[in-house]
Amino acid sequence: MKTSAFLYPWDVIGDPAAAARVADLGVQQVTLAAAYHSTRALTPRHPAHRIVTAEHAAVLYPPGPARWEGRELRPHGQSWVASDDPFAEAAEALTGAGLEVHTWVVLAHNSRLGAEHPETSVVNAYGDRYPWAPCIARPAVRAYLLALAAEAAARPGARGTELESCGWYGFAHLHAHDKIAGVGLGDAAQYLMSLCFCPDCQTGYAGQGLDPDALAAAVRGALEPVWGGSGSTESGRAGIEELLGADLAAATLQWRGTVVRTLQESAVAAVRAAAGPGFQVLLHADPAPHRTGANVGVDPAHILSVADGVVLPCTGDDPAREAVLGPFDGRDGVLAANFSVVTGMGGSPAALERDAAHAMSLGANQLRLYHAGLASDPDLEAVAGALSRLRR
Repeated sequence: MKTSAFLYPWDVIGDPAAAARVADLGVQQVTLAAAYHSTRALTPRHPAHRIVTAEHAAVLYPPGPARWEGRELRPHGQSWVASDDPFAEAAEALTGAGLEVHTWVVLAHNSRLGAEHPETSVVNAYGDRYPWAPCIARPAVRAYLLALAAEAAARPGARGTELESCGWYGFAHLHAHDKIAGVGLGDAAQYLMSLCFCPDCQTGYAGQGLDPDALAAAVRGALEPVWGGSGSTESGRAGIEELLGADLAAATLQWRGTVVRTLQESAVAAVRAAAGPGFQVLLHADPAPHRTGANVGVDPAHILSVADGVVLPCTGDDPAREAVLGPFDGRDGVLAANFSVVTGMGGSPAALERDAAHAMSLGANQLRLYHAGLASDPDLEAVAGALSRLRR
């Protein structure tokens, strides 16, 4: 079974042993970040540093001036890796170690974009902006994301790409110094807090026969019990309908579903046009259509008619894997089960062999390991052992 490990370029650059160490895990591929959000990352084995602070969302290669000339929205370059082209330098080392390299491209998750261009952000029913979440219904945002997807995905030497956050981002966000856990928001309440009321989304709701102001008021009213410590006990669509009512829930899901489907279709087409034939395009996804974030909600039948496959979050217990893999059962395409292998971040590398086998029984045909650069030495030893046994 083909297995890929996620890496950042700074995990490789300046560490002559990095590429061989990853190859020795037993993986065949590396999914290497080409466009990524801000982060603070541990580098436990690097000979020159232990922490890399990526201060803002950036592309990890030199953006092409011709592509971005005259555009108000454009990607920023990076300054925290001592390289003119971190992606290319790392990719060359990984390829030299016999590893296939695919790009890892984060799209609709960019706090600097929201800070510099507030009008691009999701606006909730209370009027609060989410600067980390570009609204994908806004034409300027969509044009930016499609140009970014085409450029960042089709880097020289890459054999394919994985598009993360290719859809709606919302309330949930691992923000610096987060202070939002005082009230527990369930799955349905998070959806309501993720609904956007920017001018373009208001027009979209009106196209569904809704009064946008009345919808926003209904959302606020539905959330009132949540702030008091109660609310829906259901998750998914049933929970959304319980809070908002079946008609309003259906209309919002219809509008947002149309927006995300057309973005995904356009992003895949843009990547394929830039990369040429034979270039694999996968999306990080979740089969629950209301999901927002890194693994965006998709319609399983639709997305596999558009992309070559999906990367699905499979860390957790058996029911969690069954929930994400079950809707894809029997469908053609790449079904990559993504497991966290960093114990300190909630992963279970010691259970990888068993959990991967369970995912395979549910139809998974590839594995993804998050994240070979962040994992400890014992975590990597557990991964290597599990992959060795799975190959038998």
